[in-house]
Amino acid sequence: MPDPAPARGSLARLIDVQPGEGRALGWAWAYIFSILAAYYVLRPIRDQMGVAGGIENLPWLFTATLVGMLCLNLPFAYLVKRMPRARFVPITYRFFAANILAFALTLYLAPPDWGIWIGRVFFVWLSIFNLFVVSIFWATIVDVFSNEQGRRLFGFIAAGATLGAIAGSATTAILAKNVPTWGLMLCAVVLLEIAVFCMRGLAALSSRLHEVPGGTSSSADVQDRTIGGSVLAGVTRTFASPYLLNISLFLLLFSVTSTFLYFEQAGIAKRSFPDRGAQTAFFASVDLAVNLLTLGVQLFLTGRIVNRLGVALTLAILPAFSILGFAALAIWPTIGVIVAFQVLRRAGNFAIARPVRELLFTVVPREDRYKAKSFIDTVVYRLGDQVGAWSFTGIEGLGFGSTGIAGTALPLSAAWLLNSLWLGRAQERRRTAESSKSIESAGPPLARRRDERRTA
Repeated sequence: MPDPAPARGSLARLIDVQPGEGRALGWAWAYIFSILAAYYVLRPIRDQMGVAGGIENLPWLFTATLVGMLCLNLPFAYLVKRMPRARFVPITYRFFAANILAFALTLYLAPPDWGIWIGRVFFVWLSIFNLFVVSIFWATIVDVFSNEQGRRLFGFIAAGATLGAIAGSATTAILAKNVPTWGLMLCAVVLLEIAVFCMRGLAALSSRLHEVPGGTSSSADVQDRTIGGSVLAGVTRTFASPYLLNISLFLLLFSVTSTFLYFEQAGIAKRSFPDRGAQTAFFASVDLAVNLLTLGVQLFLTGRIVNRLGVALTLAILPAFSILGFAALAIWPTIGVIVAFQVLRRAGNFAIARPVRELLFTVVPREDRYKAKSFIDTVVYRLGDQVGAWSFTGIEGLGFGSTGIAGTALPLSAAWLLNSLWLGRAQERRRTAESSKSIESAGPPLARRRDERRTA
């Protein structure tokens, strides 16, 4: 059944939606909306708990997060090896939902003096939860949509994430002072179950999506087949591939520099807002500002930027901006500069860098989309947090403050810029090679049409 024409017309005002893509795009929007709304209901709670447990203890929490990531990657890889996507994705989300229920019950029953340690465990857990659930979403999207579709649609899909983040941030900012923390957690459980429902709706349309122009040549049975392979493939295949290693470097450098700014923001909140409820509301308000800015860029600019600049130059935007931002921080190490830089940088990541980074995985084998991608998005990302956290502590210990942190981040951002340009060009080479193989396997008629288009 074709998509209703009015729906296609309204979407076409924003992005280039082809016939047959509208419903899949709607399910993808609802899917990521639910995931991000759940996370952003919980994120301000995590940030406040991290501050309450002592900023000096944050590096240890980041260490615990990295260990947790390493421990969880193996059972997840086992699920990917043994089960089709339609089974291992719901199991993973419901595992995390059960964890949230356990936290809510513990907070409801525990005496007040347990609060600090519950907060520390929750900080670690949510840092793991965020990367896993979002990584699984994007792995599914990369598996369902082709590279050509991703260039047109990923920015718009990411806008669904931003709307979910806005909804979650606004909910917590409004309710945090009057609703108990365990009550907010129950909202996140409901949202995760909605995400499972949306994922199944998207999976049901996978075969139809692959029949539309620009869809991949894989059939629906390939999409639903068990991936198999080794449990350790995420690690071994990442280290065996220069392309995947450079994606890891991209994420590592992003994570290190992001951690520097996160610690600066945490210090500002503790000095400026002594009340715990006010701290939670502050973090939620910052998230809300980031997401409102992100939404405007995603709806109206992301797709156009990718099509105009290409993957390489678009990937380079965030590291280039980071060079300017850290330079400003080195010259004017003020609260206003830190907050403005954090808001603009996070918006640039969500609106531009994240959806374009996902395009890098559309040209790798299917096993790498789930196993290597999960390893990179979780373990490598948290390794960057770890490096950033302890580096920040060392720089602060030496008495250099914000200026020293900015001076350290500048050469890292420059290396990140060069890495971005290399990755974008490598992705284009892989995409071109993959397209040529598809045309050759389709036979002489399609090859003739390609030659005619080139001649024209």
